[in-house]
Amino acid sequence: MSSNVCRWGILGTANIARKNWKAIRLAENATLTAVASRDPDRARGFIGECLSDVPFPIPPVACGYDELLARPDVDAIYIPLPTGIRKEWVVKAAAAGKHVLCEKPCGADAAEVREMVEACRANRVQFMDGVMFMHSGRLPLMRRVLDDGRSVGELRRIASQFCFSAGDEFFRSNIRVHSALEPLGALGDLGWYNLRFTLWVMNYQMPERVTGRALAEHGTGGHPVPMEFSGELFFPGGVTASFYCSFRTENHQWAHVSGTKGSISVPDFVLPFHGAEAGFEANTPVFKVRGCSFHMGSHPRRYAAAESSDGEPDSQETNMIRTFSGLVTSGTLDPTWPDIALKTQIVLDACLRAARDDGRPVTLGG
Repeated sequence: MSSNVCRWGILGTANIARKNWKAIRLAENATLTAVASRDPDRARGFIGECLSDVPFPIPPVACGYDELLARPDVDAIYIPLPTGIRKEWVVKAAAAGKHVLCEKPCGADAAEVREMVEACRANRVQFMDGVMFMHSGRLPLMRRVLDDGRSVGELRRIASQFCFSAGDEFFRSNIRVHSALEPLGALGDLGWYNLRFTLWVMNYQMPERVTGRALAEHGTGGHPVPMEFSGELFFPGGVTASFYCSFRTENHQWAHVSGTKGSISVPDFVLPFHGAEAGFEANTPVFKVRGCSFHMGSHPRRYAAAESSDGEPDSQETNMIRTFSGLVTSGTLDPTWPDIALKTQIVLDACLRAARDDGRPVTLGG
């Protein structure tokens, strides 16, 4: 591309697309060209509601997804469509020469994601999943602390939890309980973040084996899908990781990394608590016994990246759009993003297979 501005199209009107509408508006190297829906009136309603909150030069409505993909003034497509129909449109977008930012879980299984990634590679377009926390300034800071040799020491354990308590209407009508639209349920919608954080801590080393349990299932459209799920990952060298995700328990999004010398705690690893920084705490407790006194001393150290929690030029979702747009305008593809999306899906699939087999461990090939 000769321009330094990436021209975006939004393919679908899911609620999360509103957040990226604003992020596109805030990123200095991005602009919105068009919005597509199978129902033009729905697209017009989506545009009107977004404009009332975040003004933009009014983008035209593309009457159908194919029309959006055919537009010559669109460089990148953001695809928040349901997982069950996503693969078709990722592949079509790549064939049309459009770069793809894809919501997660990327596919119903790893075979679908491989097809998506290969289509993007063959057509020389960028593929990335929409995990916003990957673009937070907190992660490089946390990596320095993890690797300093003192704060955590040798890594031993990773644990995380991401959940929210959905109401009765959610379980009656939300697409995330519909097996044809969101076949992975809470595991795909929430567990993707748990697994991505774990793989990030491990520098994307894959686990040797995994187990999983669907603690609660529910669903419409043919068969039940996970509403509450727990999993365990076993890595080479003895590192283990656990995760829990659920639509049935109140908001939690914490992560904890433990080692031979200390630990790191993150209370909000997915969506930073409202404020002007994204932080975490490292702690190296010291236990001392003197006579009859047993004293556990806490030695916390807080670290934070100066970064707005949401809806600002420096927030993680805007950084995601800015990073993706920079790749598009530079003409240089980054193979890291499709690689880690596929790895996340592979591990997720293995956890689900284990759960379907009464929790028996599933061995991964690499």
